[in-house]
Amino acid sequence: MRFPGLGALSPRRRLFVALSLVAILAAVCAAVAPSVVADLADNPPSTAGYPAQDQPGPVLLVPGYGGDTSSLTVLADRIRATGRQATVVSLPDGGIGDIAVQAGVLNGYVNAALRGASSVDIVGYSAGGVVTLQWLEQYQGASKVRRVVTFGSPFQGTTLASAGAALGPAVCPTACQQLIPGSSLLTRLGDTVPSAGHPPWLSLWTTADQTVVPPDSARLGGAVNVPLQSVCPDDQSAHGDLPTDDLVIGLVLRDLGTAPPVTPTAADCSALRALSR
Repeated sequence: MRFPGLGALSPRRRLFVALSLVAILAAVCAAVAPSVVADLADNPPSTAGYPAQDQPGPVLLVPGYGGDTSSLTVLADRIRATGRQATVVSLPDGGIGDIAVQAGVLNGYVNAALRGASSVDIVGYSAGGVVTLQWLEQYQGASKVRRVVTFGSPFQGTTLASAGAALGPAVCPTACQQLIPGSSLLTRLGDTVPSAGHPPWLSLWTTADQTVVPPDSARLGGAVNVPLQSVCPDDQSAHGDLPTDDLVIGLVLRDLGTAPPVTPTAADCSALRALSR
């Protein structure tokens, strides 16, 4: 920094002025520093690429293949009972069209929710989890979503889609074809959450699933992966039972809170089921 006019002063007077400026700056810093420290304490800078975990916003629920919004009504109502806003996404083309197009519709819901909130939480059922993964990658969603929970989601595809494809496009339309193991869409997405700074992600599945085959196709690298039977061994829910399963609801409710996500164990079974009621 240059100060015009100092050059005209004698060396001794320039030294006096310089020392005076240093003293003034030190006093200003001493006065400002406490408020800066307080601001940092109240609003610590985030080193993660995702939103603050202590400020939960609206919850968006993404239905599975076929787009049946009623399948998520019970779960949405239970989330609302905790005081959170919950919206079930209505997918285009009856939920059987291009998953990338479905992700674009989800992005519209996210943008609308962010007009009144700093982040969203997303819950994806079945193919809705793949839509969520597509959205995260296609729309740089890591900075918008605080937490993600998916259940019964065929991130690695399902052989049921392969069987359908053998019967032709009338039986296996676009989304079905994209859920065939090794499809171009699944290959591009990969079986890992695509960002090192991604939000906490919980992926659930039931070993009794006969729609997503094999059931652990729901396993996703970088997520907390939990088969329901590892928590409650007596859980017999099939794929269609997942949205209303008391263990699934308990796990969703707990994970959407503000406490740090933890991997559930068999010791949590009763408490998680009770949480759903």
